[in-house]
Amino acid sequence: MRSGGNIIDPKPDLLISKGDEIVLSGRREYIVEDESWIGPEVNDAELLDFPAEQIPVMITKKTVAGLTVDQLRAQKYMYGVSIKSIDRGGVGVPVFAKTKLMAGDILTLVGLSSEVNTAAPKLGYVDRPKNSSDLVLVGLGIVIGCLVGVLSIHAGNIPISLSTSGGTLIAGLVFGWLRSKHPTFGRIPKEALWLMNNLGLNMFIAVIGITSGPSFISGIKEVGFDLFLAGIVCTSLPLILGVIIGHKIFKFRPAINLGCCAGGRTTTAALGAVQESLGSTLPAMGYTVTYAVGNTLLILMGVAIVLMTV
Repeated sequence: MRSGGNIIDPKPDLLISKGDEIVLSGRREYIVEDESWIGPEVNDAELLDFPAEQIPVMITKKTVAGLTVDQLRAQKYMYGVSIKSIDRGGVGVPVFAKTKLMAGDILTLVGLSSEVNTAAPKLGYVDRPKNSSDLVLVGLGIVIGCLVGVLSIHAGNIPISLSTSGGTLIAGLVFGWLRSKHPTFGRIPKEALWLMNNLGLNMFIAVIGITSGPSFISGIKEVGFDLFLAGIVCTSLPLILGVIIGHKIFKFRPAINLGCCAGGRTTTAALGAVQESLGSTLPAMGYTVTYAVGNTLLILMGVAIVLMTV
């Protein structure tokens, strides 16, 4: 604030006099309303030139996990600190008053350096951005996952195995859970995750298209066009039932419901299309858990179906 021509740092017990200039920080809709009872807005470039810090913090404290955004903002240590964004499993979550925070969420805090550094340890681990990836953990997860996947249990004469892809998936879920509990290891920059996600997705689509194209054509020739219609029904029916069940039985909001369906089909591209259509990241709140469960069941049930047809 500027008082008597001098710029000073505000304190909770500092008295404000008529004619003083203060800098307000917060959501635009609330700041505009404050002008009606505080005073008119003025232009003071020098007063606005103050250092602010922006740091990501992973929630690990049990006292914070389970709180809503509104409840967290009411804590004394959050004085002067704003929550810019919430990241949950690599997906942005809307910063609404009733949004419930979970262990492993990454909150981007903004405010004066002293205030942000006071609040951050109260929430959990300060996950400052780095350009390096913990490739040791990535490699360890792949090795352990493959070793678990190649192991098989015999039920009579039938071998049952997760396969290397299923084992790696399970290892990834376990290591991801460990990082949410102990975030001092396993950091991978968002840019690297984006590259792996998109490259992996496009490679998957390309390989499926190349390998399935010839067999699809030969299948149409042998079985007829009914095979194509059966594929449409098998693909569409679970999604239609999922939307109806989510709406009628679980009473999900439409955006959450669509996110759950995209996660249940393990289709990241569908989540992106839904979010782009709605202009909101809200569907991501229903995507994360169903995606993990759907991915696990996809591997397990694929093995089960093969065994049943042998």
